[in-house]
Amino acid sequence: THPEIVNRLKRAQGHLRSIVEMIENGRACLDIAQQLHAVERAVANAKRTLIHDHIDHCLEQTVGPMSRGARGPLEEFKEITKYL
Repeated sequence: THPEIVNRLKRAQGHLRSIVEMIENGRACLDIAQQLHAVERAVANAKRTLIHDHIDHCLEQTVGPMSRGARGPLEEFKEITKYL
């Protein structure tokens, strides 16, 4: 959902601020790289959630609400998108 995505991005934003402070304070490169990796993952997860929500929304607009059984192939489709 959009509020969930906003919350994820706000957390990443706060994390980025702390990384800038780490750099300014001369922290070890390994520590900084680990934190940058965490922010990258957070942004990637927010992007994936946004795309999955959009897929759900577009399909429901086109075909209407889907039964739990009909959602199986859709969930598989969304799962494979992680390899893009």
